[in-house]
Amino acid sequence: MTSLKPYLIRSIYDWIIDNNLTPHLLVDAENSQAVLPQAFIEDGKIVLNIRPEAIQGLSLGNEEIQFHARFAGKSMHIIAPVAAVMAIYAKENGKGMIFEQDDHEDDEPPPAAKKDSSKPHLRIVK
Repeated sequence: MTSLKPYLIRSIYDWIIDNNLTPHLLVDAENSQAVLPQAFIEDGKIVLNIRPEAIQGLSLGNEEIQFHARFAGKSMHIIAPVAAVMAIYAKENGKGMIFEQDDHEDDEPPPAAKKDSSKPHLRIVK
């Protein structure tokens, strides 16, 4: 089964844009597959403004988020693995979604869900 995370990122991004807000991604900059501007990383994390006017060529894929942006006047191709995305939210009001950062695969159900598969495993996110 494919991961739900990239689908949630895309839908929340669309909601933020539809409401004329500014989408921001919080990314774990310590992910070895990430290509990020090192000078803007703080405490192993980076916040990326992915507003259409601020970037070019946005691709919200199932494995990676890619785009071109300028940092301190220098153009850069950004690659943020979906696994490294910690949150997507609107800058103006903070509404969006925080994703759990855990060690088990997205395809693998949490241990509690394995015990009783007759009950759905849902988590409410505000």
